[in-house]
Amino acid sequence: MTDVVRDWRDELVEAHPSLFRSPEGRPGPSCLPECGEGWRDLLDRACVRIRAAVEADGGAFTATQIKEKFGTLRFYWRGDLSDEAEAKVDEAIELAEARSACTCEVCGEEGRLHKSGDWLTTRCDAHARGTPVEAEADGENVVVQRVVGARTSFRRYDRAADSFVDIDPASFGTEEE
Repeated sequence: MTDVVRDWRDELVEAHPSLFRSPEGRPGPSCLPECGEGWRDLLDRACVRIRAAVEADGGAFTATQIKEKFGTLRFYWRGDLSDEAEAKVDEAIELAEARSACTCEVCGEEGRLHKSGDWLTTRCDAHARGTPVEAEADGENVVVQRVVGARTSFRRYDRAADSFVDIDPASFGTEEE
């Protein structure tokens, strides 16, 4: 009897098949995540959040590419959703991308961005190669800037809570209008 080793990427797609198929039910483009297993949990969390938003909306969603780029996650999709559902999907993806910036791509433990030659990777101390990339002053974790109309807001990712925390724009030299 031969033991078949299952790949975590196949398991992710099988756990969330509606996110990886076209609205007509046909398989979408090959969209197995192109990243390390350390990001498996954050991708699963994102898929659960995305699926809830899409199912509540009744719209269409297909993941088109999931990969690592410049040391963090990139998640691309296409579909047809209401503005409210699209905002929830965008939030789920922003959370996953922010978590990837402080999660080792190899093992899933807390990590940070490292540079080795021209390559950027997010790794824990045990899996790190190269030198840590120093965060700018007040730039710990990930700061997401949102501009809505004339209002600029900043958020920092809180790994322990897996959520964003609003930051006073004045702390970045930006005054609200």
